[in-house]
Amino acid sequence: MSKKVAIVAATILISIILLFALSVKIAGTILRSEDTSIISEKGVGLVEVKGMILDSRETVRQLRYFLKQDTVKAVVLRVDSPGGIVAPSQEIYSEVKKFAAKKKIIVSMGSLAASGGYYISAPATMIYANPGSITASIGVILKLSNIESLMDKIGIKSYTLKTGKFKDSGSPFRKFSAEDRAMLQLVIANTHEQFVRAVAEGRKLPIEDVRKIADGRILSGEQAKEHKLVDRLGTLQDAIEEAGRLAGISGEPELLLPPKKKINYLDLLTEGVEGTFNGPLGRAASGLRMTYGTE
Repeated sequence: MSKKVAIVAATILISIILLFALSVKIAGTILRSEDTSIISEKGVGLVEVKGMILDSRETVRQLRYFLKQDTVKAVVLRVDSPGGIVAPSQEIYSEVKKFAAKKKIIVSMGSLAASGGYYISAPATMIYANPGSITASIGVILKLSNIESLMDKIGIKSYTLKTGKFKDSGSPFRKFSAEDRAMLQLVIANTHEQFVRAVAEGRKLPIEDVRKIADGRILSGEQAKEHKLVDRLGTLQDAIEEAGRLAGISGEPELLLPPKKKINYLDLLTEGVEGTFNGPLGRAASGLRMTYGTE
């Protein structure tokens, strides 16, 4: 009798799990659909980039949303960021460049728009900065740590199996060799050159002029304007009004916000701990992290 009860209970439990999984999948499919809402009134869109640039997807989603809206002729990109990881910064740069080819995009720099924060601003139609905004910092940084001696002191040994001498370059568990340094320096130099070219192209400046100030130095908004890295000194409101003028809107333009990101409950349930370590925080905590940052 107990065996039959166990079988029935197991069957019921499996059925409940399957039904729950099916409902979650249906909900996830619905919630991951693209933004389809249409803006009827004319106005200026607002996209904000705040904090470290660890992932590009949300900023790209918002820019693409406004690009699809026929009534939105201009967008203000408010940047308040010290920079971030190289690839996401490059992806946002690419999206800003595409947007600027079709509509007007005005950058408004907050207190800090440096390194990756400047990188994503460079291809905009126009850049506004406050006189005291901190910007530029055109450079690349790769920070490494070594805890080999500490591991020895507490009696912990680390063993690595690898297929090439550079496979564990930058590992905190072994000495940083001259060959490691030379190899990684070449990577940094190449990435830095990409940054210089992106600024020169975005700002339509001679590449040699950019190289002269591409040594990681920070600049105030006033200094950046002298070097033609920004166009005008002004506030967020000034940038909004300029975007309205460029969009052909008379009077103060209506400020339009993108729809909130839809929560994908399926991803939340299926990713679990894996999502935590593969997401932005997990990537930021990984050992080998090259950034367009001011840290």
